[in-house]
Amino acid sequence: MSRVLVTRRLPDGGLDPLVEAGHELIERDKDTPLSHDELVATAPTVDAIVCLLTDRIDAEVLEAGAGRLRVVANVAVGYDNIDVASATEHGIAVCNTPGVLDETTADLAFLLILAASRLASDAEADLRDGRWEGWGINQYLGRDVHGAVLGVVGFGRIGQAVARRATGFGMEVLHHARHDTGFPGYIVDLDDLLSLADIVSLHVPLSPETRHLISRAELERMKPSAVLVNTARGPVVDEVALAEALETGAIFAAGLDVFEAEPKVHPRLLAAPRTVLLPHIGSASLATRTRMARIASEGARAVLSGETPANVVGA
Repeated sequence: MSRVLVTRRLPDGGLDPLVEAGHELIERDKDTPLSHDELVATAPTVDAIVCLLTDRIDAEVLEAGAGRLRVVANVAVGYDNIDVASATEHGIAVCNTPGVLDETTADLAFLLILAASRLASDAEADLRDGRWEGWGINQYLGRDVHGAVLGVVGFGRIGQAVARRATGFGMEVLHHARHDTGFPGYIVDLDDLLSLADIVSLHVPLSPETRHLISRAELERMKPSAVLVNTARGPVVDEVALAEALETGAIFAAGLDVFEAEPKVHPRLLAAPRTVLLPHIGSASLATRTRMARIASEGARAVLSGETPANVVGA
């Protein structure tokens, strides 16, 4: 029997693969993140860690666990919170949860496309706060989504799922990725896509190359009528530059589910006009979050049983 640290409470049933295998689960009474010092102190005492993207599993944590710790299973698709190179150096497997949240996150991305384009947050805020005095023909004049040009940046599973939804709205879909995808609508140069798209939806992983992929220069290349949507990772967008673009009307609107310094959101972005801001709920359906937890747990179980899980990642 192995000891498994579970850093946060997971949906009911999410840990079943580990429970059924008879492993000892180290769970916490509080649903709050462990501090970095607590992670460092606990790592040497467990064989596996099931964590969330909010847990920083860096070289110090992995070095502390080296010798006993065998696997870190991240309940997320992205794994930029884990030092994979250090894990590999110490012979510690890293697992994620690819595929399971694609459709749910694509739903959320399209929700933001619609809500931001149609100024839904502004209209609802006025209604709730008693500022709406009745229907007017010049009120809340948003941008049509049907027939618009959608530019998808990053054309993996989630980006493709968003593109499929766009076809139902009669949108023209263009996309950009590091390498030619072979699909219709591929645009080699990101700047060209930004200048052509009415709506830009971001679906790239966070890496040194994608940090502030969208900053002041990129925003200036977009149409003044354009909408930017980010459901990827917060640091992909320069929040100050985006706030400035919204304040000056350089772009029309934005919809964000992720932020640079979560849970903090830059004050200028909070105050910026024509924004829809959500608290990182891209995968937040009960079915999807439960499946994510089960896949991470199954990955940890497999490694502890001497198997190689399908969802293992490498440096």
